[in-house]
Amino acid sequence: QVQLVESGGGLVQAGGALRLSCAASGGTISTYGMGWFRQAPGKEREFVAHISRFTTSTSYADSVKGRFTISRDNTKNTVYLQMNSLKPEDTAVYYCAARTTGNIYLRGSYNHWGQGTQVTVSS
Repeated sequence: QVQLVESGGGLVQAGGALRLSCAASGGTISTYGMGWFRQAPGKEREFVAHISRFTTSTSYADSVKGRFTISRDNTKNTVYLQMNSLKPEDTAVYYCAARTTGNIYLRGSYNHWGQGTQVTVSS
């Protein structure tokens, strides 16, 4: 069973950038579509981005489109989320997740989750 570990979170000022990493073990990410979700305090966990397993096509939430970029390096078994032009409303715990089938925007489609990494954007 694949295990996912996120890293790269932290505190950054508005307008700054961070790169999150999601390292997989116990399985190869090339067999999964990989997604990033986030959860702010008191809010539902929401979709951020997805990268497909075969074509590496990407999808983004409207709120991050043009600012965030998801990518994958199958040789390193790692998925990344480059976050630029960060805003205070991007503050959340960010989760990496893996799926094989189902709607990419729905949490229930993802079988494996990491523990999350905190991103805090100050104004």
